Amino acid sequence: MKVRDIVEALDLNILAGEAYLDRNVSGGYAADLLSCVMAGAQANNLWLTLQTHANIVAVASLLGVSAIIISEDAPVPQETLDKAEQQEVAILSSPEPTFETIARLVDLGIQGA
Repeated sequence: MKVRDIVEALDLNILAGEAYLDRNVSGGYAADLLSCVMAGAQANNLWLTLQTHANIVAVASLLGVSAIIISEDAPVPQETLDKAEQQEVAILSSPEPTFETIARLVDLGIQGA
């Protein structure tokens, strides 16, 4: 499944990285602690978080995640979005809480990392 398919199925907002929506998705990971993400997320995963600071882009880029999904429509600073565009990272936004977003991803067949 591609990031684009998930954007459409979950009606996610594209905040940054629209050019990178054709990346494959192999699974998902949810955490807000960057050290947990670095230890548990894998390349081509979706990463769900409430964090919005610029460091999420660095971690996503390092790990090669397919996209970051920010839950609860948390506001994302422009600095983070600019960094995402520079580092070719897609940032998406969901109005739903993390738990509901994960449940919908599982319904689509996306499994944990």
